[in-house]
Amino acid sequence: MKKIWVMMLGMMALGMSTLAHAEADPKLWAVVKEAFFPKRDIQEVDFLKVEGPRRAESGAQVPVTLIYDKAAANGVELKKLYVIVDANPIQLASTYHLTEMMNGFQMSTRIRQETDSFVRLIGETADGKLYMGKREIRAAGGCGGTVDNNESEVRAAAGKIKMNVDAPKFGEPATATFNIKHVMRTGLQRDLVSQGYVPAFYINKATFTYNGKEVMTVDVGVGTSEDPYMKFSFIPDAPGKLEVVATDNEGKTFTQSLDVNS
Repeated sequence: MKKIWVMMLGMMALGMSTLAHAEADPKLWAVVKEAFFPKRDIQEVDFLKVEGPRRAESGAQVPVTLIYDKAAANGVELKKLYVIVDANPIQLASTYHLTEMMNGFQMSTRIRQETDSFVRLIGETADGKLYMGKREIRAAGGCGGTVDNNESEVRAAAGKIKMNVDAPKFGEPATATFNIKHVMRTGLQRDLVSQGYVPAFYINKATFTYNGKEVMTVDVGVGTSEDPYMKFSFIPDAPGKLEVVATDNEGKTFTQSLDVNS
């Protein structure tokens, strides 16, 4: 029932965003927190950060960098990171499942925002302790609106992947970039002609492995921008192969691999 209420709250924000554009409302967090983390303490810390523009040019493509500074965390080992946008109709944008191959976390990506909001990065340890960093970002119109896509072209292009790894020094962090072509429909957009809602159609998971060992799994939500982009670091210990397997909410699978050499 609480999550249904959060969804209703988000839908109210979606409708009101066309009428007014105000600064982020800090009161939303109490409701969102109770829906996703009921009766649990969350400690605000400096080792989790959200970096992004004070005001985004487009609510559909808000650039953010998400940081878990493990060296500054005094031994706090995070296993999951949740990205939550308080004022979005669907607040959970993505969940990152971390491994020891990352040694911390720095992710540059793009998210959707329907209106001004706090963007939160919440980390969870194996024993369930929660920590948080946040940033207020002003943006508008990223989740709803109208679409006028050629359906056959959209589906033909969906799933095309580009991936790259900067020349690494093995045993040290290497930077990888991942980009997958996908329209990432939210389910809240309307068809330009019929004005009916267009069904959600989006990438929902991406799993990265190196030489068969998991690097990171991402649960992707509709709060992720069209053509999902991720730039992150991992530690390859020897020459090998970086692979990704991505799926969408209709059950299709997309794969790509890349040989990594010095």
